[in-house]
Amino acid sequence: MASHAAASHAAGDHSSNRRYFVPEPSAWPFMLTIALGTILYSVSMFLEERHPGPIPFVVGGLLFVYIVFSWFRGVARESETGQYSAQVDRTYRLGMSWFIFSEVMFFGAFFGALYYARELSVPWLSGEGSRVMTNEILWPAFENVWPTNGPGAIGGEFKTISPWHLPLINTLLLLTSSVTITFAHHALKEGHRKSTILWMWATIALGAIFLYFQASEYIEAYHELNLTLNSGIYGSTFFMLTGFHGMHVTLGTIMMISVTGRLMSGHFKPESHFGFEGVAWYWHFVDVVWVGLFIFVYIL
Repeated sequence: MASHAAASHAAGDHSSNRRYFVPEPSAWPFMLTIALGTILYSVSMFLEERHPGPIPFVVGGLLFVYIVFSWFRGVARESETGQYSAQVDRTYRLGMSWFIFSEVMFFGAFFGALYYARELSVPWLSGEGSRVMTNEILWPAFENVWPTNGPGAIGGEFKTISPWHLPLINTLLLLTSSVTITFAHHALKEGHRKSTILWMWATIALGAIFLYFQASEYIEAYHELNLTLNSGIYGSTFFMLTGFHGMHVTLGTIMMISVTGRLMSGHFKPESHFGFEGVAWYWHFVDVVWVGLFIFVYIL
């Protein structure tokens, strides 16, 4: 009798591992594309000084937040109703790993552009090495200095942001947030739900403060330092790197709010909580990218 029950249990486990959940067709990806397109349209018009007004940006932002939370709610419903098997969990882990790897390549391209500008392009234009005639004929008197406003002062006059004020504060905020989300993860694995929720709210607060200081830094750069996207290669790389990082921090904060809401609703178990782990992986990645930005963009 016992052996028959054990065999049945093993067969059930085998069947569960073979079952693979296929979600219903969803309109969320298409709607998210529309939201992001609206946001990018409004930002591009602002940068071109056409000023379409705040309405497209606000509408796109609100639509983006609504879609993300709705999408996550559907995923949470699927998870809590037992539709995910161990195989699905493994594929989620692989998928998140590849997603973060793609993000590493994304930021690697921008760091590569920064390296090319500083170590190859600017020295070449200044005539270093065998490029003396390039400097003499095209851009006489151009010197290899960084930050640079480009040959012919094409980027205009500007000042750079001191790394030892807001950037340093933001670095400490994100490093602290990595610690708090790690504490939250350990608390969840030990079954301390209230502590997990408190540590998550602390992490969310740190992320929100970071975004506030980043926005304050941009306002100072544009209105007081004359540092804009048009400030030559330095302005372009500065705002592309820090701007895209800010977008990732924003998304990460939204994801953490969603996860915290699930925790408050009783979701996640000490032995099964990849939804939480995936967000923690993403947040640690965002923090590591900022450390690179702080060193190579602000300090060096």
